[in-house]
Amino acid sequence: MSRIRVLIVDDSALIRKVLTEILSSDPDIEVVGTANDPLIARDKIKLLSPDVITLDVEMPNMDGITFLKNLMRLRPMPVVMISTLTDAGASVTLQALELGAVDYISKPKMDVNVAIKDYSDEIIEKVKMASQVSRDLLAKKYEMASELAKTDQQATEHAISELQSGGKFLNTTDKIIAIGSSTGGTEAVKQVLLGLPPNVAGIVVAQHIPVTFSGPFAQRMNDTTNLTVAEAKNGDLIMPGRVYIAPGDKHLLVRKSGAKYYCKLEDGPEVNRHKPSVEVLFNSVAQCAGPNAMGIMLTGMGADGAKGMLEMKQHGSFNVAQDEKTSVVWGMPGAAVKLDAVEKVVPLNKVADEIIKYCQRSS
Repeated sequence: MSRIRVLIVDDSALIRKVLTEILSSDPDIEVVGTANDPLIARDKIKLLSPDVITLDVEMPNMDGITFLKNLMRLRPMPVVMISTLTDAGASVTLQALELGAVDYISKPKMDVNVAIKDYSDEIIEKVKMASQVSRDLLAKKYEMASELAKTDQQATEHAISELQSGGKFLNTTDKIIAIGSSTGGTEAVKQVLLGLPPNVAGIVVAQHIPVTFSGPFAQRMNDTTNLTVAEAKNGDLIMPGRVYIAPGDKHLLVRKSGAKYYCKLEDGPEVNRHKPSVEVLFNSVAQCAGPNAMGIMLTGMGADGAKGMLEMKQHGSFNVAQDEKTSVVWGMPGAAVKLDAVEKVVPLNKVADEIIKYCQRSS
């Protein structure tokens, strides 16, 4: 099997050197070149035909976002962003994911040479995963981002139409929608939320994301959709029309007090190498909501949440998984399907419809 050809694009000589050492240490990866700015990278892409690009967000001559737009428009290919763990870095990285970047690697603020090596396994894993993503899917993601304003309007009209077409929605807190996602999940979650009306059942989300990204991600969803979206806080009552995003450094659980459900945050160890963990969220929903819950498994690497989704099903929940064709990575949904933990497997653009149908028949 041929090795994965990687081009590293970063204005920092140190980052280029460290990433080259890390990636070259894996026998399945070959670093075919480096570039310190996008103009040089453009020529090297034509010359070297890489399978994956690692791309810095901030560079001279042309910023990473502008370069990514041009790349996805002219020659879609898997890109892993290199971003800083700051609010500004989070905003730009989320924008890059909208445009078609597959994933991101967080650049440490200090002691880069030492700190980034601590993430060697993660960097190698993400580059390998990116190499498997369909270029057709990336092209479709870019097309969707290019028509974002039109898509937003259509989604709003669709949700309102569903609301006015006789579909009776919940006006109490006795139903919960639990969503789990990882790689590719920020955009998948966004597309699902865009299709939902403002009085849908309360939604809890465990998305694998750094703590510095979870707040900006929640704010981005709040600004974009018809729903009230916020980073979950301890004790938040789960209300219709509201979405609670797990903080990037805490497990999110659902608990019940009387007839009310509320959010509980725990700072325990990682589960399945993640915190927040979808497994933790789904297990808690199974135990306290059971037949009053719906589970949604979206795109993501690994198998986090599959067993928790099975437990939800065993407790009477109705579960849906995103299909393989529309998933950036079909790891988590595929694992749930393999365990027979889901009732339906649907394309991403049909997930919101399934939530709407569930809420209508459950009221």
